[in-house]
Amino acid sequence: MPSDVTVVDHPLVQHKLTLMRKKDTSTASFRRLLREIAMLLAYEATRDLALREELIETPLVEMTGAQLEGKKVVLIAILRAGLGILDGMLELMPSARVGHVGMYRDPKTLEPVEYFYKVPSQLEERAVLVCDPMLATGNSAVAAVARIKKSTPGSLRFVCLVACPEGIKTFQSAHPDVPIYTAAIDSHLNDHGYIVPGLGDAGDRLFGTK
Repeated sequence: MPSDVTVVDHPLVQHKLTLMRKKDTSTASFRRLLREIAMLLAYEATRDLALREELIETPLVEMTGAQLEGKKVVLIAILRAGLGILDGMLELMPSARVGHVGMYRDPKTLEPVEYFYKVPSQLEERAVLVCDPMLATGNSAVAAVARIKKSTPGSLRFVCLVACPEGIKTFQSAHPDVPIYTAAIDSHLNDHGYIVPGLGDAGDRLFGTK
């Protein structure tokens, strides 16, 4: 496995991912499963967030507890399929700040084209998680992270549902400092830029547009 890539191989994640891969899984089920897996991915991707001590009172005694240190986490979805991961992460971190990067892949060149960018200001002291279900060619993820880096975030992590060796290589060549969290590393990329075995077009399956 490449360095700085965490495969979340928890049995619940793998079970739900298999259900998502099935071609006859309904849009509603696909959407629900992605939201559930996103919560588990977020759990792993935030494992090393800094904590501070805080004196509190339980119904019985006074004690020292732990609270997240620093400013709110920022979740940035690469549109449109990244919204599916964003929804699940927000259930775990409802007070997180949210950003959106609009990217589409040119069907001929497979290169990303940006059409929208709106993220919270002052990312300097914030942990930022960038979300996109598929790390396929890696081009969209590379472009989105490069754009976000201009705001000098405190830390950056990339979270996806499924990756492939080609996408990981492309991403790590451009951003070796950004760790990747994924539920699976699949076999390869086909001639049309789809991950194999994969699960098809995540956006189309998430929104029922195919």
